[in-house]
Amino acid sequence: MKGLYCRAGVSDAEPKFVIQETSLPEALGSHQVRVQVKACGLSPVDLKLLADVGIQRDLIPVGREVAGVILQVGNKVSLFQPDDEVVGFLPLDSLCSGLCDTIDIDEHLIVQKPEKLSSVCVAGALLDGLCAYTALHTHARMAAGHTLLVMDGASSFGLMCIQLACHHGVKVMTTSHTPQAHTFLEQLRPSVGVQDPLVAKVISVDKDSSDLLSVVMEETGGLGVDIVIDSGVRLQEEEETSEGMKLLPHKHDIISVLGVGGHWVTSHKDLQLDPPDCRSLFLKSASMTFLNHEVWTASSAQQGRYLHILKDLMDKMSAGILRPQQEEAVPLYEATVAMETVQRQQKKKAVVQL
Repeated sequence: MKGLYCRAGVSDAEPKFVIQETSLPEALGSHQVRVQVKACGLSPVDLKLLADVGIQRDLIPVGREVAGVILQVGNKVSLFQPDDEVVGFLPLDSLCSGLCDTIDIDEHLIVQKPEKLSSVCVAGALLDGLCAYTALHTHARMAAGHTLLVMDGASSFGLMCIQLACHHGVKVMTTSHTPQAHTFLEQLRPSVGVQDPLVAKVISVDKDSSDLLSVVMEETGGLGVDIVIDSGVRLQEEEETSEGMKLLPHKHDIISVLGVGGHWVTSHKDLQLDPPDCRSLFLKSASMTFLNHEVWTASSAQQGRYLHILKDLMDKMSAGILRPQQEEAVPLYEATVAMETVQRQQKKKAVVQL
């Protein structure tokens, strides 16, 4: 069978994605299950993170968010049976690609997939759902009555955060980058329960983000928000001239909108805080954490909590509480081109249907 792999570029060269022949071992591990893959989500490969944790290979498997049907189980597997539909993440050190016809995966890395959800829908929403849960529950400890600011709420990750927070009684504000995104966010309604808007305030930053602080303070009575979740930040005022960077908030803007005891969850991998920034956080007794979803599969210390997150995510999607942005599935023969696009844009994702 064939799988998709990443060949890291030399120095600054872009990585190349290639189709390679691969095979599974004849003997199945005692706690492993053999899964026929139905759909696989494609996300950017973080080569630096892999190198940091000591994973350096000529060919790195691509596609780790998988949904499929169990064909065979190991002799000590107790959670699943053949023909069960499952979903989960392949671990960082996996040797097989999620785009293979069949894969072997540990039973403690997957959960049952609800029958009413399609494999394509689940594979496309898995990463954003895990990140939203990690940011809001694990890091920010959200609770009913909190106020939340989600940057770029129309993104797939932002949409998951908005829906999850609203379900738990959190007042949500968000930013929009385009008039279309602004209209979409203002028209968001829950599929179950009271049909009030999900977002209390949509702040347009398509031209100038200088109004962010004043709008947030007006909406919160001058107190600031309890939680901020970003989708990237600018470290310097004149950092980049690209349109994408201009739309990102400056780190000082985010610290300014935090209330006393507030919490900032950032996905910016190389964030640097200057002494004045740290002083502002200190005066507010505020805190900041980095969002790295890979820790769940890189460490088994909280494996039970990780599986609980995946199961709860599936339950809420099945109940219609979480409605992810639908990704149009691409056929397997377009997987290489789709992955190159995903890697180049860093935020866009794709789903391959097998």
